[in-house]
Amino acid sequence: MTRVFNFSPGPATLPEPVLRQAAEEMLDWHGSGMSVMEMSHRGKEFMSIHAETEDLLKELMGIPANYKVLFMQGGAIGENAIVPMNLIGATGKADYVLTGDWSKKSYKEAKTYGQVNVAATGEASKFTALPKQQEWKLDPGAAYVHICSNETIGGVQFHWTPDTGRVPLVADMSSDILSRPIDVAKYGLIYAGAQKNIGPSGLTIVIVREDLLGHALPVTPSAFNYKVQAEADSMYNTPPTYAIYIAGLVLKHVKKLGGMKAVAQHNEEKAAILYDFLDATAFYRNPIAKEDRSRMNVPFWLKDDALNDAFLKGAQERGMIQLKGHRSVGGMRASIYNAMPIEGVKALVQYMKEFERQHG
Repeated sequence: MTRVFNFSPGPATLPEPVLRQAAEEMLDWHGSGMSVMEMSHRGKEFMSIHAETEDLLKELMGIPANYKVLFMQGGAIGENAIVPMNLIGATGKADYVLTGDWSKKSYKEAKTYGQVNVAATGEASKFTALPKQQEWKLDPGAAYVHICSNETIGGVQFHWTPDTGRVPLVADMSSDILSRPIDVAKYGLIYAGAQKNIGPSGLTIVIVREDLLGHALPVTPSAFNYKVQAEADSMYNTPPTYAIYIAGLVLKHVKKLGGMKAVAQHNEEKAAILYDFLDATAFYRNPIAKEDRSRMNVPFWLKDDALNDAFLKGAQERGMIQLKGHRSVGGMRASIYNAMPIEGVKALVQYMKEFERQHG
C-alpha cells in the first residue's frame, strides 16, 4: 500500500498509527464484541472513551477547571450561529475582527442575532496581513470579541493573543487547534471543527468558560444551548461517537509525541522549509506578511497561471494531492497540519524546484 502526501485543507490527513489502530479495532473494540460505531453513547464502553478523550484534551491544552469541554456537531459553520445564540444575549452586542473569508462568514451569520460591530479588518491589505491591535475599535459593552485564529484560504494566522480587556475573547480555531501551546485562560470560548488536526469531520469541539453559560437567546435550540449540553456532559443528544473515538486516538498519539511543544516545533520546522524556499524564488510567490504567515496553510502562486494544471498533474503523479488553491483565490495551497510529515513538505519543495527548472 502506498499512501499519498495529502495536502488537503480538510478533511485532512490523519496520523497513520491512528488509522491502523482504528482499523484493528473496527470489528471488536477491546473485547466488547462490537465496533465503536455500534455502541450506545450511554453504554459504559463509549462513556469510558468519551471521558478519556475529554481528559486528554484538557491535559494537552492545559484547560483550566472553570471551563467546560463540549463535543458537538455542525462544524465551525454551525458555530457561527451557535456562538451568538449563546453569548450575544448578555449585552445584545458583539465585536468581530475580519481577517479573511472565514471570519467574514462568522460576522455575516452573527448579524442575525444582535448588533455586530466590525472592530478591525484586514481588507486594506486584501487580507494579506492581520490588522494591528492598536487599530482595533473595541466596544467595552460587547458581549464578546470574535477572531478566526487561522484563515485557511488566505493563509494568515494569529501568532499573538489579542488583549480584549474584560470582554471575553472568542476564537474559531478550527484549523490550528492543537498545533501549538496556547493559554486557554485568555479566551472566553474556543471552538473548532475537528477535521484538520484532531480527527474526522462531524465533531466540533467547544471549550467555554463556565460564567459564559446561561445567556442563550430564546430562539436557541436545546441541542445547541451550551448550558444544556454542559449539564448533560455533551449527551443531551447523541454525540458523534466514532469521531470522538478517533479524536481520542489522535490525542493519545500527540501525547506520545511529546505534547504541544513537540508538535509546535514540528510544525515550525515544516513551515520554515516551505517558506524559506518561497522567499528564495521568483517563480513562486506568497504575498502574506511574514509576521502573519500561517504555519498550517501556505498559499502560493506560480509565475504563470497557465502552468497551474501542469503543476497539479505533475504533483499528483508524484503522490502529492489536493494542492489546488481555493476557488475564490486560485493558485496553490499546501495545508501542512499536524499529521503532515516533514518528508511530505520536503518532497513538495523538491518537486517545486524541479518544476521551476523545467518551466522557469
